[in-house]
Amino acid sequence: MPDSPPDFLTDGPAAAPLTFAFAHGAGAPMDTPFMTAFAEALGERGWRVVRFEFPYMAKRRLDGKRRPPDRAPRLLACWQAVIAALGPERLVIGGKSMGGRMASLIAEEAGVRGLACLGYPFHPAGKPERLRTAHLAALTVPTLILQGTRDSLGNRAEVEGYGLPPTIRLHWAEDGGHDLKPRKASGRSAEQNWQDAIAALDGFLHSLA
Repeated sequence: MPDSPPDFLTDGPAAAPLTFAFAHGAGAPMDTPFMTAFAEALGERGWRVVRFEFPYMAKRRLDGKRRPPDRAPRLLACWQAVIAALGPERLVIGGKSMGGRMASLIAEEAGVRGLACLGYPFHPAGKPERLRTAHLAALTVPTLILQGTRDSLGNRAEVEGYGLPPTIRLHWAEDGGHDLKPRKASGRSAEQNWQDAIAALDGFLHSLA
């Protein structure tokens, strides 16, 4: 029996050509400024964006207690429930960091239209030898990864050496960290990087619709 689906937070039109199921990262909920900026902007562009929270984060919303993420089987079961509720035919799945990584583990078998990862954690912080790329090499699902050039969990020099398959497109946020935000000294703003990434994600969805 699959899990029952979590509560959804929805932006954009119900009759959109595609729905983007958008999961949060390990440490922050679905309504952070980052998550909200992307969901609302894509909704305004005519896409349906559905946010949700994994069980540990939903519990935190109820009692305020910080918890570590659920173990991978629970996170994947939650994703399966979301996909079952929304239907895979017109669905793109993905998310911020951990949420996107979990989506990438299930995208192939789920039969979804595409995968979009925002700040993919290619390796744990400070452990570049512990790569999380083995399953990516076999992905046939069209994939977009939006990554900061200086992301501590996979910067541009590292990622360009991984030999990722042609099914994976990369959009680089100039001087961006794991949240795609640049340093002030770069002369760029978080707003610029986020808007560029939103435009890239919008273009990716158009290519799949």
